[in-house]
Amino acid sequence: MAQISANGIQIEYDTFGDRSSPALLMIMGLGTQMIRWDEGFCQQLADRGHFVIRFDNRDVGLSSKIEAAGMPNIMEAMTAALSGKSVLSPYTLDDMADDAVGLLSGLGIEQAHICGASMGGMIAQTVAFRHPDRVLSLISIMSTTGDPMLPPARPDAMAVLTTPSPPEREAYINNSVYVWKVIGSPGFPFDEERIRKLSGKEYDRCFYPQGYGRQMVAIMAHGNRTERLKGVTAPTLVIHGSEDPLVPIEGGKATAKAISGAEFLIIDGMGHDFAEGAWPQLVEAIFNHTKTVTLP
Repeated sequence: MAQISANGIQIEYDTFGDRSSPALLMIMGLGTQMIRWDEGFCQQLADRGHFVIRFDNRDVGLSSKIEAAGMPNIMEAMTAALSGKSVLSPYTLDDMADDAVGLLSGLGIEQAHICGASMGGMIAQTVAFRHPDRVLSLISIMSTTGDPMLPPARPDAMAVLTTPSPPEREAYINNSVYVWKVIGSPGFPFDEERIRKLSGKEYDRCFYPQGYGRQMVAIMAHGNRTERLKGVTAPTLVIHGSEDPLVPIEGGKATAKAISGAEFLIIDGMGHDFAEGAWPQLVEAIFNHTKTVTLP
C-alpha cells in the first residue's frame, strides 16, 4: 500500500492488475476502510482486464483525518436535514469526489471507470456530474440519490448505523459480526470467521470512530442529487440487492431512473454487503458493463 498527496490531504491506496489496463476506481462506504473491497474480489476484477485502485476515503483508515473540524452534532444535522434546512458540515461529498479525482491525477490517470458502494456510490455519482471528463463509466452499487421521499432504512438497520462501535477490540469484532448479520445478505451464506478476521484487521489498522460522524454529516449536507444526476452522460450501471435493509432497493431504482440510459441490475438475496456468494454476479456485471465502453 502507498500514499499520495491529493486535494490537500494524504490518501492511502493500493492497486491490482496491469497499469496499462483501463482504470477502475473503487470507492467504499460510510466509515469503511478500503480493505472491505476484498483482495480476492479486486483480483477477480483485475483478472478481467481492469487496473483496480482502492483507497481510504478521508477520515477513515490510513488517509488524512480532518481532526480540526471536531465532532459534528449528528442529531442536530439530522433535524436540519429532515426539516429541509441546510446542514452544516466541515466537508461534503463534493470534497470527497474531488479527493477521488485528485488521486487519479496523482497517479497520472486521465479517465477511469468509477465504482462506488453505498456512500461510495454517492461519491461516484458526484464524480460523474462534477468531473464528467474524468469518467469512462459509472457503477453505483447499493446506493441512492439522497431524495428524502424515498423509503428509509429498516429500523434495525438504522439502529446499527447510528449506534457507536465499542472501543475495545473484542467487543468491536463482536459488534461487527452483529452489524453484518443485520444488514448482510440473507440469500448467501454468512461467513462469520471471515467477518471476524476482517473486523480485527480493520480495528488494528485504524480504529477512528470520529471520522464516521463527519462522513455521515457530509452525506446529509449533500442533499438530494436527483436533478444533478439527470446531467450524467457516462454509461451507467446501477446494482442493488433485493434484500437491502439499509438502503432499500427503491434507492437504486431512483438512481437508475435519474440517469438517462442507466442499466439497473437486481441481485436476488443480496443485502448491504459484498457476500462472497454474490461475487460472480458482481464481477460479471461490472466486466460486461466496462467492456462496452469505447476508450478514448
